[in-house]
Amino acid sequence: MRRSSTLALLLALVGLLGAACSSTPEEFTGSRLKNPYAAPDIALTDTGGQPYSLAASTDKPLTLVFFGYTKCPDFCPMVLNNIAAAMNLLEDGDRDRVDVVLVTTDPARDDEKTLRTYLDRYNEDFIGLTGDLATIIEIGEPLAVYVNEGKELPTGGYDLGGHSTFTLAIDGDDEAIALWNQETSSAEFAADIHTLLTED
Repeated sequence: MRRSSTLALLLALVGLLGAACSSTPEEFTGSRLKNPYAAPDIALTDTGGQPYSLAASTDKPLTLVFFGYTKCPDFCPMVLNNIAAAMNLLEDGDRDRVDVVLVTTDPARDDEKTLRTYLDRYNEDFIGLTGDLATIIEIGEPLAVYVNEGKELPTGGYDLGGHSTFTLAIDGDDEAIALWNQETSSAEFAADIHTLLTED
């Protein structure tokens, strides 16, 4: 009797531990913006050579936007990997309602082909945008992404480093309504994305 009770207790503990490890965040872990940022209607160029504006071209209920560059050694691959994993965690219905956009901060090296090759490592549906640096800086300013406050690269672009390494969520009204820092996990991204979509 004692042996079976001990076994039952161990199984219960293992079950609780498994549930704790596999659970997803229940609370919103990003930061909601009380005063949303308006996405500027300024076109850059996507990897297909077409004009793309964070206001006019984002027709899905939610667009995740990250400013970074392909030669970034740390934050960019970490964030993009977590977003890609989050997209895989989403159900098809949610995934189909989200776009992910990388705006390069190093356009001298990140042409359309370079961006496409880079993003395909994460997700072939991810959108890459490039253009002249002055326009990229202009687009970042109303979104509180201060590109020109990063560390200047030899190419004239910017490594945002610890400055603006957050990911923005732009809704169907072309407003940035939330953001996440570079330490956000894939599970946290997925849970928050689902929350935002259900509120739409």
